Amino acid sequence: MSRHPSVKWAQRFDVLFITIDLPDAQDVKLKLEPEGKFFFSATIGAEKIPYEIDIDLYDKVDVNESKASIGLRNICYLVKKAEDKWWSRLLKQEGKPPVFLKVDWDKWVDEDEEQDKKPGNDMDFGDVDFSKLNMGGGESFDVDAAGEDDVSLEDSDTEEEENVEQAPSAGGKPDAQASLAAASGGGEPGEKA
Repeated sequence: MSRHPSVKWAQRFDVLFITIDLPDAQDVKLKLEPEGKFFFSATIGAEKIPYEIDIDLYDKVDVNESKASIGLRNICYLVKKAEDKWWSRLLKQEGKPPVFLKVDWDKWVDEDEEQDKKPGNDMDFGDVDFSKLNMGGGESFDVDAAGEDDVSLEDSDTEEEENVEQAPSAGGKPDAQASLAAASGGGEPGEKA
């Protein structure tokens, strides 16, 4: 009698992800039929212990567009749905699914979340730092070339400080900013600190 390996599944609008957890599987046989019949068999170990899955998927699938990948730890099957629509369950039969069948929460996306992720909906680029992508022509951004109305903050601060230092305040005493500049070693030109 065959055993059942652990099977995880998830879906998207157009595909199913079926992952069969069976390390060191040998003699792997996969069969997928357009009506949704899915068959898997393999053996493991020196004793050649047989494992098998025979299930009817909820709806029809596109066998030609589906792909399998047999790895050392698991067998991954990307099954293309015949119709691009969400399935209410994986299996055709209603009721409680078999014990070996579980949801793959690492790959699971809710239907409403996937619709939000389609390009163009909100164009949310997350935390992508575009400055690190080096998408320009190899030159740095020139503030002066951006437009004459744009003034760099550094330029305007320097001009203000020069104007403040040159003109005493209305009371004839140096302005507070000029006093600060003098105290920090940036006094009047030609003065000794």
